[in-house]
Amino acid sequence: MSSTKPLPAALKRWAEQRIGPVVSVRDASHDWDRSRVWDLEGERGVHHYLKVSPSVKFFTRESRAYRHIVPALGHTRAPHLIDSRAQDLALLLTAVPGAPAKELGLDAAQWRTVHQQAGALCARLHEAGELDRGDRAEAEASLSAAADGAEKYLARVGDRLDHDEQQLVREHAARLRRVGPVPVGYVHGDNQPRNWLWSTSGLALVDFERARPAARVQDFVILATTQWADHPDREQAFLRSYGRELSDAERHALRCLSALDAVNCLAWGPDNGDAEVTARGRRTLDRLLKEARP
Repeated sequence: MSSTKPLPAALKRWAEQRIGPVVSVRDASHDWDRSRVWDLEGERGVHHYLKVSPSVKFFTRESRAYRHIVPALGHTRAPHLIDSRAQDLALLLTAVPGAPAKELGLDAAQWRTVHQQAGALCARLHEAGELDRGDRAEAEASLSAAADGAEKYLARVGDRLDHDEQQLVREHAARLRRVGPVPVGYVHGDNQPRNWLWSTSGLALVDFERARPAARVQDFVILATTQWADHPDREQAFLRSYGRELSDAERHALRCLSALDAVNCLAWGPDNGDAEVTARGRRTLDRLLKEARP
């Protein structure tokens, strides 16, 4: 576990200017060194969150998402931005009810309900407003951009992959460039149960630092390689409320993106001591290799 991260005094003063006195502060960061999030409790027991983004890129994406995209999800379905402080990459957010779905020990029926609500929220997010010219160009280039990352990931993973595994990743990167047109929109970018808060009020989405214009299918990669791999009923529940099945081109892109996600996991996971991410990458790559063999 990482050590508790203290909230800088200047940021506490900034928050109190906007939400009033803070009586307690709890470190709510993820267990990795660049995550910095604090739960601020006010005098009347009202909670807010203060987040310091790990980079300018993530701060820009997340602050823009909260201003222009997230409101489409509806009240209580995501935090709302109270204010941002660019010089510190800081965001002050309302709290939403619930706990991460992955931590709740849900049964099969509850998981289907969670995925059903997640599909509806993703549909709202993906259709949140018209893409302007710049966003559309970025979105339409997103699959090629993902393919461009293959060699970077392979260089990082080094000899953790054998020749056949490296070749499989390169083949899927090449195929991704030939997928053709797929639906585009605004994506969450880290769409998975750790960012789905579940409560009696329903589901809420959090953590929009990777939100961006992209091929919509990119929001399904982590789900396809984890939740849906062994539970097709969850995928069916999600897509029913999402409003449509994936096209053949999207299914092909999803397979290619899964290979790139696998090599990224096998580079990032061991380097950061994340056994869960490492296992996700290993399992996905093993599955793709098995399917590729006659």
